[in-house]
Amino acid sequence: MADTQKKKKGLVIVESPAKAKKIAGFLGSDYEVRASMGHVRDLPEKAADIPAEFKKESWSTLGVNVDDRFTPLYVVSPAKKKTVTELKKLLKNSQELILATDEDREGESIGWHLAELLQPTVPVKRMVFSEITKKAILDALQHTRELDMHLVEAQETRRVLDRLYGYTLSPLLWKKIRRGLSAGRVQSVAVRILVERELERLAFRSGTYWDLKAELATGSNEPFTAQLATVGGQRVATGRDFDEHTGKIKEGVNVLLLQEAQARDLQTRLKQGDWNVTNIEKRPQTRKPPAPFITSTLQQEANRKLNMSARQAMQTAQRLYEDGHITYMRTDSVTLSQEAIDAARDRIGSNYGADYLPAQPRQYTTRQKNAQEAHEAIRPAGTEMKTADELNLSGPEARLYDMIWKRTMASQMNDAQLRFDTVTIQSGEAEFKATGRHVEFPGYFRAYVEGSDDPEAALENEESALPQLAEGDRLKCSDVEPLGHETKPPARYTEATLVRKMEQEGIGRPSTYASIIGTIQDRGYVRKSGNQLIPTFTAMAVSKLLQQYFPQLVDLQFTAQMEQSLDDISNGTSERLPYLTQFYSGEEGLDQQVKDREETIDPREACSLRLDGLSSVVRVGKFGPFLEKQSGDESVTASLPDDISPADLNNEMADELIALKKRGPLSLGMHPDDGVPIFTMVGPFGPYLQLGEVTEENPKPKRVSIPKNLDPQTIELETALKLLELPRRLGHHPEDNKVVNAGIGRFGPYVQHAGKYKSLSPEDDILTIGLDRAVELLKQVKARGGATPLKELGEHPTEGGMVAIFEGRYGAYVKHGKLNATIPKDYEPEAVTIEEAVKWLEERAAKAGVKKGAKKAAKKATKKSAKKATKKKAATKKTATKKAKDAE
Repeated sequence: MADTQKKKKGLVIVESPAKAKKIAGFLGSDYEVRASMGHVRDLPEKAADIPAEFKKESWSTLGVNVDDRFTPLYVVSPAKKKTVTELKKLLKNSQELILATDEDREGESIGWHLAELLQPTVPVKRMVFSEITKKAILDALQHTRELDMHLVEAQETRRVLDRLYGYTLSPLLWKKIRRGLSAGRVQSVAVRILVERELERLAFRSGTYWDLKAELATGSNEPFTAQLATVGGQRVATGRDFDEHTGKIKEGVNVLLLQEAQARDLQTRLKQGDWNVTNIEKRPQTRKPPAPFITSTLQQEANRKLNMSARQAMQTAQRLYEDGHITYMRTDSVTLSQEAIDAARDRIGSNYGADYLPAQPRQYTTRQKNAQEAHEAIRPAGTEMKTADELNLSGPEARLYDMIWKRTMASQMNDAQLRFDTVTIQSGEAEFKATGRHVEFPGYFRAYVEGSDDPEAALENEESALPQLAEGDRLKCSDVEPLGHETKPPARYTEATLVRKMEQEGIGRPSTYASIIGTIQDRGYVRKSGNQLIPTFTAMAVSKLLQQYFPQLVDLQFTAQMEQSLDDISNGTSERLPYLTQFYSGEEGLDQQVKDREETIDPREACSLRLDGLSSVVRVGKFGPFLEKQSGDESVTASLPDDISPADLNNEMADELIALKKRGPLSLGMHPDDGVPIFTMVGPFGPYLQLGEVTEENPKPKRVSIPKNLDPQTIELETALKLLELPRRLGHHPEDNKVVNAGIGRFGPYVQHAGKYKSLSPEDDILTIGLDRAVELLKQVKARGGATPLKELGEHPTEGGMVAIFEGRYGAYVKHGKLNATIPKDYEPEAVTIEEAVKWLEERAAKAGVKKGAKKAAKKATKKSAKKATKKKAATKKTATKKAKDAE
């Protein structure tokens, strides 16, 4: 009789294959370590996911039974059924089930769902850890606990609340503005914040002022500059003195507003005068180091310093965590463990010296009221505090890890000591000020300096000391320069400043900021220009509707209070049912609010934007935003190009677009070979050229976009002919002798070679770019295709076969077998994980399956219809034959 298979001590379930592989190496063969690949079940996403027995229920489309205690309807997605089956099989050969999912609310929820699905008959333990090191994992295995049902219930309430909010409001947006739009509890508030800033910029009126800058030197010829401060004892106006709504000096502010003529007149008088130091003020200041990173501060600094989006920062941090290099990256806590403090202090002593080490360790207190998620700040894992070089890291992982390492070191270092000097200089009736900054002792600056949201601001550790000066010193003046200034509108939000704003207002949770910022871009509410987040006209219309009819739902304080209520549920101080009932049901509930107001919302008005100072109306249509203006008895419309920002749209731009539309296609002349006219036209993607008219014989005439460096109003026939000849051959690539082409596509001018595409920079001209420059640009892109992937992510966890990243014409994509899936635009390809790739591939497969199913059904229906028609035809023929015989 064969020996029965020896049971494993436990089945350990984590969320990702990378983590499973790492932990399996620590636990050995006594334990089976597997990945759930994230959530194993969730609320149904579409009607097809709803089980047949629930399809007729009135609440089925919500996926939440609002009539029975808001019970969620959970379904296992087809992609996860194989994973669940495999885990059930492995559990039969295990002595216990160990749920080792992430230590935040979502991880607790995934653990509970696994326990519910697997229905274990063996003991169930919850294992938590904040770093993936052997010591941490073995320690966590010895100190397991039970599932925290308060956290599970809080996460479920959060999920249900988000579903009720989104699935109740989104259909309304579809009806009143455009199909495919969505509303979200945090998403819609984030959009409102961006829209309000855009409206502030739209309402802004610029003011102009002048001052003087003096180029001075000491008796020993040490140069420095000074700025005009007062004239005749009256302070000279600066930008802060202006009213942003009028462009004039604020009421009640007594300052001297210099015009250009006054400034130049003063310049002439001062050049001939004496310059003397009248006062010196020295102010010592102490700078304390910032606390170690939490999720939100990591995202902000990664955006400021490394130009990473919030999503890219979290992707990269996830990889570092799973590779055992940093602690868990979703945390609100700024505290460090004692072993981390000791390790950091040891490293500071050896790297920087005893002068940089405070006598006592620094302790930080978490400021957030409801700090939760993990229990320690983000720091290098383990007790050695190795540098990025010592860990042999490279690419985005090295850059982010280096920043985390430096911030951790800085948090345990001595204060920085600075001295600020302000020198007052008199020349005739004018008083100038010169300011200097001297770092007396760098302290933690040696390791880390925080970034700034203002690109023009000096960093804290920058030395800008004045030369040695004393009261009564006579100075030399080499030049006095008049400077004109214009006040600037409030800056648009960047990802860093939006994260900071949401954190300050208590909107959402740090662990969700990255996905929220990604979602509002994916849904077309926001576009990114440089590092600016610019709301689209669609965002303006949606935000207007929600603020007008559902003001409470997008109110910052109300949303923060919702977050507080959800935290109370997680803490066990509040119950979910009364809260959900109050939010959704009853006369004041969301469901009734939508029903009551749906009839009063005029779709045309909801889609209309009357922007401050604009004589045309902006409307959001099915195919994008467009302008509408009354011209006599007729209404003229014109599409708005995608790259026009709401606050930048003015009457001049609007009138030009409408004039182009009214004028219709403008013929530049006849094509010398084809004998048809060449037209300049304007479409949703901007101005373009068209060869010939649209006719039945030629429904799709050749078109090419007009590059941004050319004015469509003044473009000449010769240039148009060259553009219509694109793509043009630049020559043969020196490495493989294959052709290199230059052309214009949907995303602008590009060069192409052997399946590789690279966009041109703003400095490049599509009509003059040469082979050498094209080759230089193409070097920045790796080859597409099976031969050279950008990166191999590893074996597919359930189906086998390599999953890899490739560079394509429209950006990076992941590939497994014959299946491709586009990588979202704000993801950094180098930081994509195998789990994310598999998720995108599953979604792509599901969509492909639906399309394939629809095609199959259509083909079947066509075949059935044809068969029926053939039978009918045969029957008709039979009847006719019979009648003919009867007639005989």
